[in-house]
Amino acid sequence: MQHLNYRQLEYFWAVGREGSITAAGRFLGVSQPAVSAQVRGLERALGERLLRKSGRTLVLTDMGHLVFRYADEIFSLGRELTETVRGQPSERPLRLTVGMVQALPKMVAWQLVSAALRMETPVRLVVREDQPDVLFGELALHAVDLVLSDAPLPRPLGIRAYDHVLGDCGVSVLATSDHAQRYAGGFPASLEGAPFILPTSNTMLRRSLDRWFEEQGLRPSTVAEIEDSAVLKVFGQEGVGLIVVPAVIEKRVCDQYGLERIGRIDSVRERFYAITAERRIVHPAVAAILESARSDLFPADSTPES
Repeated sequence: MQHLNYRQLEYFWAVGREGSITAAGRFLGVSQPAVSAQVRGLERALGERLLRKSGRTLVLTDMGHLVFRYADEIFSLGRELTETVRGQPSERPLRLTVGMVQALPKMVAWQLVSAALRMETPVRLVVREDQPDVLFGELALHAVDLVLSDAPLPRPLGIRAYDHVLGDCGVSVLATSDHAQRYAGGFPASLEGAPFILPTSNTMLRRSLDRWFEEQGLRPSTVAEIEDSAVLKVFGQEGVGLIVVPAVIEKRVCDQYGLERIGRIDSVRERFYAITAERRIVHPAVAAILESARSDLFPADSTPES
């Protein structure tokens, strides 16, 4: 049985942590050739490339990211062991790494992940926001525990993962008081020609809204298309145009951004998903998120907050 060389792993971990072989050498107090030799030894032992050149710099490969994550956990345990032996016991928090697609409303994301932070067991939360294809790739490598998304896993994507529906709700059209006074009367016909700040066309919400506008025979004026939900709300706060948000967070958005409701569209549904690499949920924090979403945030037959 071949045993792992922890010296080699430590040197590789330092490279990933510090960002370069030179910086890792300074961190470890050894020469650059010594770091390079140990990293090459680890690559030979594992039979995998862990670093690759990108221009004049070295970056982690996909396998390098996976090995670095394990190394980080290993050396975190080592630090905890040292503290315990020295009489400084500390309860090691449960690590939860969440991938969040950029289009996901941040207030919805907070309400979902906050369930994990309310657990009796301490949780160390890591949140990564990126494009869906990047996050699904990290999920396949087990670099994230789950991905929170406004759309199910694309089929076929070539990775083994499972959708868990968290819930759904209608949407609300919000705007500043000036816009609200002008467009609230006669909703939804009043939206003809109204200035809208819409999510980008690659989002489920945008596609649903486009269909709804067409069904209603409405032609709004699209003044901006913004993927990031937080930036979209700021533009709405500044009076650039009308915005659409999940009805479940309508009150919080109105309170935080000083907006008013113009109307609700119950036929346009925002559905939210937790996507995991396992069909059966075993991570306690992931299970807490799913349970809280279904019982508290999106209970069956619930009425959105007003």
